[in-house]
Amino acid sequence: MDFRFTEEQDALRELAREILENEISPERLKTSEAAGEFFDRQAWARLAETNLLGLAVPEAQGGMGMGFLELCILLVEVGRTVAPLPIVPTLVYGALPIARFGSDAQRDRWLAPVAKGEVILTAALGDGPLVSARRESSELVLDGVRRGVPAAEHAERVLVPAELDGEQALVLVDPNRGDVRFESYETSRHEPLATLTLESTRTGTDAAIVAEGIVDWLNERALVAAAATQVGVCERALEITVGYLKEREQFGAPLAVLPPIQHRCADCYVALDSLRWLTWQTAWKLAEERPATRDVWATKFWAASAGSLIGTATQHLHGGMGVDMDYPIHRYFLWAKQLELHLGGATPSLVKLGADMARTGPQELA
Repeated sequence: MDFRFTEEQDALRELAREILENEISPERLKTSEAAGEFFDRQAWARLAETNLLGLAVPEAQGGMGMGFLELCILLVEVGRTVAPLPIVPTLVYGALPIARFGSDAQRDRWLAPVAKGEVILTAALGDGPLVSARRESSELVLDGVRRGVPAAEHAERVLVPAELDGEQALVLVDPNRGDVRFESYETSRHEPLATLTLESTRTGTDAAIVAEGIVDWLNERALVAAAATQVGVCERALEITVGYLKEREQFGAPLAVLPPIQHRCADCYVALDSLRWLTWQTAWKLAEERPATRDVWATKFWAASAGSLIGTATQHLHGGMGVDMDYPIHRYFLWAKQLELHLGGATPSLVKLGADMARTGPQELA
């Protein structure tokens, strides 16, 4: 791939960074956390005004008609500001599969409101068996449990991975129905998640999106979206730390001149660069609809490994300031750790990748 971004993509990054840095200040984050909110509606509205929420929405539904690679550019900026926004659930989990596989009616119904910032979507991804779905007359009946659903309390629809007639499907379920139950809990970075329980939950057959391998297709993009967010988190955490080390003096000299400090920062930079370029390669392959399963596993490993290394190191290098809740670095540590756990940790990903390489042998780079 060509690692150079186009002028349009560079302009997109600059716009996203300007909006998010202006809207998501440390003071605003403190206010949101004190109020127990993980959704900055003012920033969401600003992103909608500039059509950034319509990045991967087709032009026919009022979007920009771009793709997954551009979404990842936006997600890096979300990570840099640790912005409490349901961007991944709405734009990646929800809008992306509807735009790619949905019917004309489904695209018209959901994508135009997403681009305008009027609708929140999410999906019940994660491990575990797919929800069972069966047809009864003109309805689908769903049974199953899905854990770790983000933004469920704001979403108008949850895309539920299901097995329908022996095929993979995503079923758009209204989480506010009486036959849908969800229990909320909070992660260490204050993000609310939910366990979704479906017990003979009924919805129309027109709510299903059926396509070969659609759940696997979405899971791969969800993992790389988390990696892109991790790139932004680690990038900004390292910038904050290096700035602090240049200013903080010990024994009459800045901490940044000490060789052990420099070596540890260098390790972080190498890990970040490895994560960054692998993430862009994999995002590009997925945007081009190229096979990228092994690339996704490698990206997942680096996002968990680099996130753990950089999150821990940048907090540690701040000394006592690293645990000061009035200083911003603690948020980056929490986000890096939560993304690491969300990705399943580095070792399981490496084991899976190694087993696949042992089974299938080396593959040509494409």
